[in-house]
Amino acid sequence: MNNKRVGIIGAGPSGLAQLRAFEALKNKGIDTPEIVCFEKQSNWGGMWNYSWRTGVGKFGEPVHGSMYKYLWSNGPKECLEFSDYSFDEHFKKPISSYPPRPVLFDYIQGRIEKSNAREYIRFNTTARWVDFDNTTEKFRLILDDLKNDETYTEEFDYLIVASGHFSTPNMPHFDGIEDFPGHIMHAHDFRGADQFKNQKLLLIGSSYSAEDIGVQCYKHGAESVTLSYRSNPIGVEWPEGIKEVPLVTHFDGSTAHFSNGETEDFDAVVMCTGYKHKFPFLPGKLRLKTKNNLYPDNLYKGVFFNDNPQLIYLGMQDQYYTFNMFDTQAWVSRDFIMGDYQMPSKEERRKDIDQWLARYDQVEDGLGDVDFQSAYIKDLIRLSDYPEFNVDKVGAMFKEWLKDKEENILTYRDKTYKSVVTGTQAVEHHTEWMDELDDSKERYLKFNERVEELTT
Repeated sequence: MNNKRVGIIGAGPSGLAQLRAFEALKNKGIDTPEIVCFEKQSNWGGMWNYSWRTGVGKFGEPVHGSMYKYLWSNGPKECLEFSDYSFDEHFKKPISSYPPRPVLFDYIQGRIEKSNAREYIRFNTTARWVDFDNTTEKFRLILDDLKNDETYTEEFDYLIVASGHFSTPNMPHFDGIEDFPGHIMHAHDFRGADQFKNQKLLLIGSSYSAEDIGVQCYKHGAESVTLSYRSNPIGVEWPEGIKEVPLVTHFDGSTAHFSNGETEDFDAVVMCTGYKHKFPFLPGKLRLKTKNNLYPDNLYKGVFFNDNPQLIYLGMQDQYYTFNMFDTQAWVSRDFIMGDYQMPSKEERRKDIDQWLARYDQVEDGLGDVDFQSAYIKDLIRLSDYPEFNVDKVGAMFKEWLKDKEENILTYRDKTYKSVVTGTQAVEHHTEWMDELDDSKERYLKFNERVEELTT
């Protein structure tokens, strides 16, 4: 009997991937450790579990989710497809390449609902503190049962941190912003474009959230959208009504002043300024300390905390690949816990980390990012029995996606791609994305019913 205990913090896509990895062994009749997953929300899905709440949740905990209404996948679904659970298997027919949030959430749930994963998850439970006993080589995890207002302690041989890193806002200060008369929020608290209809909106930032929120607000009726960048603009050809300007220097009432000398009045400001890796339940000696990048330092193979490999971090990278990357990480982590993957010495691990960091330093652009993360995925697949998928074809799709966005930021979601798992060609959505104002699963799937059978 396997007497090990494994604790997982978070039941989002990464935590669910870890549960699924162990489930794959159980399905083969292999004895696995006792697994307990703690999720502070009332349901699984992490960021994909939409909530109207901002600030604090029902039990006074910081709201985890940064998901908003009208969010559609900003990359082809074929690039994140589970290799052991295809979109064909879930939906029984081809769908478009850029589904809305409720459809992707349904897909995530579809795989995990086939397992017994829910019985391993304690919902409405948050991690308060962790320490590690060097004598017993066990983690002590202090937890709060939020619903019953109870605090208790559990011990684990391995601890997996799958709590995500897109939930603690990075909120900069600009002189004069305290007197700005309009609405100010971080993208973390953005829940939809409706409130900005007919308004002049300033977005500060130049990454994916600025791009997507800006286009969404334009689509849903904002009077104008201005994106302010610190270093480099997004640089696509924007339609009339959206523009990019250099960084804000200060505010004077409702007027924003920019570093190029321009000024403009705005009704609202959304900070699309990124997130912090924040682990308030971990002491400094166990805490991952990194900015958002493709290869955080001190994580061997991007997952094992080098100072203590019994501490495992999932999904801590900046992401081109998502669900399938979490899977490859979870499978390798599982094999280490099961004793099937032998961990090299700390010195050898450090050397491997340094090699990846040196390689990352040579990356110059988005295409290089894709190649780097593709190589990382291949490295992980080599270490476990995760069902292989054609990483090179997925990488090529990511590069095509980058090109599509440059060609037309408003229409790239109308393109279709072919699954590397099943070979199925996606169908065009019944409505062009710019004209589709309803992101419900019901409308999305109902109007695709004209496609009766899979075509390859």
